[in-house]
Amino acid sequence: MTLGRAQRPRAAQRPRARRAASALLALGLVAGLAACTNDPLADAYREGDEKGYIAGDGRVVEIAESDRTEPVEFEGVLDIGGTVTSDELRGDVVVVNFWYAACAPCRVEAPVLEEVNEEFAGDGVRFLGVNLYDGADAARAFADTYGVTYPSALAIEDGSIKLAFAGQTPLSAVPSTLVLDKQGRVAARIIGQLESASILSTLVSDSVDAP
Repeated sequence: MTLGRAQRPRAAQRPRARRAASALLALGLVAGLAACTNDPLADAYREGDEKGYIAGDGRVVEIAESDRTEPVEFEGVLDIGGTVTSDELRGDVVVVNFWYAACAPCRVEAPVLEEVNEEFAGDGVRFLGVNLYDGADAARAFADTYGVTYPSALAIEDGSIKLAFAGQTPLSAVPSTLVLDKQGRVAARIIGQLESASILSTLVSDSVDAP
């Protein structure tokens, strides 16, 4: 399935306790995000409060084509419903952003990611979030609040997507962003908050223009 809207499949035999816990967490995050006009958590982060997460240093690494590893093979359940696989995205440049709703720098960088997503719309570039901790309701509430139009795969629905990327970026440092080339190989990584749209735009352009 492509990264579009579809009916969301139910996970087979999901434990009842996890359903209840996820529902309660989602309700709390949905309420908090929906009520948010000014964002205290993001504001505190901008002012230097780094409690509650492990921050990357924002370093940007481009990987020469000769040094790239094998294509990343992955699949995931989307917050908008349906699924996504790496095979469906092959041939496009793919920007993969790792995030979760309570992550302050994730909130700060979300509009920057969306800006680049809109810049390359229709140019063979796809954006995919990977939400590490939240359910679909919380993920979509975040997207609505911060104007994010691309979908996210939910690690709590299918943890294999975390394993697929574990060797490519430190998932303890969130947010992190990868640019996959047209063959699905990691061409660039940003460990930490994306500081400006121009940085990601340049990385994406390099992969779009490559053969």
